[in-house]
Amino acid sequence: MKLIIPMAGRGTRVRPHSHTVPKPLLPVAGTMIIERIVETFARTLDRTITEIIYILGPDFGKEIRQTLEEMSARQNAKASFRVQETALGTAHAVACAGDKLEGEVIIVFADTVFDTKNKVSVEDADSVIWLKEVEDPSRFGVAVYDEGKITDFVEKPSEPISNLAIIGVYYFKKGEDLMKSIQYLIKHNVTGHGKEFQLTDALDSMLKDGKIFKKATVDEWLDCGTIPAWLNTTFEILAKENHTFSQYESSKIHPPVFIGEGVDIIDSEIGPNVSIESGSRISKSKVSDSIIQKNATLNDCDLSRSTIGNHAEAIGAKGEIHIGDHSVLKL
Repeated sequence: MKLIIPMAGRGTRVRPHSHTVPKPLLPVAGTMIIERIVETFARTLDRTITEIIYILGPDFGKEIRQTLEEMSARQNAKASFRVQETALGTAHAVACAGDKLEGEVIIVFADTVFDTKNKVSVEDADSVIWLKEVEDPSRFGVAVYDEGKITDFVEKPSEPISNLAIIGVYYFKKGEDLMKSIQYLIKHNVTGHGKEFQLTDALDSMLKDGKIFKKATVDEWLDCGTIPAWLNTTFEILAKENHTFSQYESSKIHPPVFIGEGVDIIDSEIGPNVSIESGSRISKSKVSDSIIQKNATLNDCDLSRSTIGNHAEAIGAKGEIHIGDHSVLKL
């Protein structure tokens, strides 16, 4: 089975970090968002993913492709790439998969981390949509579920028609059926929210054609679409996973934390709720509720709710800061 991941978006709400790295490649407690999603499928799905098709932006370079190829190999899957030259909506992004959109496929928009304790079966359905009960359905696209199947899709309902939010994960028995529906939208210029081609419109068309849609529910749905959300999701994962860490003689570590390989911590106080990726060095600093990416350097800092990019350096910084890859901040 193929997994299709549209990720051509610019991730403007997690800048400065998305200037150099697509949002799905950002880490959450030592593991990229996108890899956490693939690992969840491997653990819960009654199918094996053999190929991952990444829909990239036109300016995504070799380094990003190499990272995705390595991640796919770790998951025993082949990596393939397609390009979305212009962002024209979610349905258009999926259509960029081209001839890969055939046979059994899963489509996932990698803005969130999700998990479920239950095994997911896709038998006896033309499509399965992953859903999560929410308190305020007016913020989401929702599915109406009745008598064992989905009967309708509504985008941000003004009335409480359903509290089952669509989390952005979809299975199709025949990807070509979805492609046919999307091609109709594009050919006839059927646009939805934002005057773009929306995947929910294609799903609605398939539903009206008599396709059987079933649901899979998740226990956990954590947003990574903004810097505050990325931080909060990291904190929740840290609390749940209970990572072990080395002792640092001259420093205090307050769990929960994640500390990657080759991290140096000298005369510092770390935690709670801190994720430090591999190769970073922290000295004479106090850090809490923050994300420090790979090979970063902090000296004489006192930080909280901060995000530090790969190979970035901060000296004398206080409070909340957000600096991207290869940045230098000296105060």
